Amino acid sequence: MRMRPSAAGYFGEFGGKFVPEVLVAALAELEREVDRAFADPAFWNEYASVLAEFVGRPSPIYRAERFTAEVSPATLVLKREDLNHTGAHKINNTVGQALLARRMGKKRLIAETGAGQHGVATATVGAKFGIPVDVYMGAVDVERQALNVYIMELFGATVHAVHGGTQTLKDATSEAFRQWAARVDDTFYVIGSVVGAHPYPFMVREFQKVIGTEARAQCLERFGKLPSDVIACVGGGSNAAGIFAGFIDDAGVKLWGVEAAGDGIETKRTAASLNAGTVGVLHGSRSYVLQTADGQVRETHSISAGLDYPGVGPEHAYLKESGRASYVSVTDAEALEAFFDLAKTEGIIPALEAAHALAFARRLAAERGPDDVVLVNLSGRGDKDINQIRAL
Repeated sequence: MRMRPSAAGYFGEFGGKFVPEVLVAALAELEREVDRAFADPAFWNEYASVLAEFVGRPSPIYRAERFTAEVSPATLVLKREDLNHTGAHKINNTVGQALLARRMGKKRLIAETGAGQHGVATATVGAKFGIPVDVYMGAVDVERQALNVYIMELFGATVHAVHGGTQTLKDATSEAFRQWAARVDDTFYVIGSVVGAHPYPFMVREFQKVIGTEARAQCLERFGKLPSDVIACVGGGSNAAGIFAGFIDDAGVKLWGVEAAGDGIETKRTAASLNAGTVGVLHGSRSYVLQTADGQVRETHSISAGLDYPGVGPEHAYLKESGRASYVSVTDAEALEAFFDLAKTEGIIPALEAAHALAFARRLAAERGPDDVVLVNLSGRGDKDINQIRAL
């Protein structure tokens, strides 16, 4: 299975570098540094040291017996990325990109965020490494993720509310690209998912690969076998790309990405790019995009701010086309039901993003046998979503 993109940055026919001229040199500089750093054992040793001592890795796996007790004979296991410092998988990636920024001598980090988890993770590494941070966030998300905005500011970051468009993640990402173009010499753009122009999708996947590498070893040690299925939610797709990477060469392990259907794919109020989109270009790469017949990006909807994005990482488009991974969707209502059920049966509050994966996992586990292990990436905790849910 080809997991490294081509020299031009393509996974199959997806990926590439569709950017303004002003960013071409910045991407080339980043690509050279990624090549040097990824070949440098000292870089990876420092990355691993920070993950162990600051993030708290390895995150454990947990057998969620009560969550599926009434419907499934199979074993449902959660990879507890919610237990990382800052409460989500996002910190794995921001640590890596902050180390790269420091090697490159960049004086400022910028980031976009939807649910706020990536913004918090970027603000966190900015504080740790002493690098100023500016975060761009849709005005709607600023309101529904007020707690994370406060945490970012507590860590010294400046949060900029973006009022254009739908005032969600797409518009925050567009604004971050504009800001990067204006100050490419001293600014490092910390992209939060496996999206954007090459080398971002590959680079972010490599920083998130630790999830899958750990989970594979933990399943073998705990159960003496690999899982039958690996499940993760997909917006841009970084947590899914990370856990899939650990099992990509295990042909017997089925990989499932779960998109946000919102009110339902048929209603148009959805964020399921792979299930309801078509091939196009968004934020620097070619992938599946929710767009109109004349190529305009469609408005999206999801109860989950982190999945409310009209595109998806190019590697996921390739995995879909190649058949190595399957992509399904879960509605807002199904995700909410899983959110409440995991809290009541296991004492764990999942992020709304991860609740999408949990809803499908319970559906799938009911079809599996007693010898099967179904692994779900619990990509983040739901503290950030409490006020939003209480207001429903």
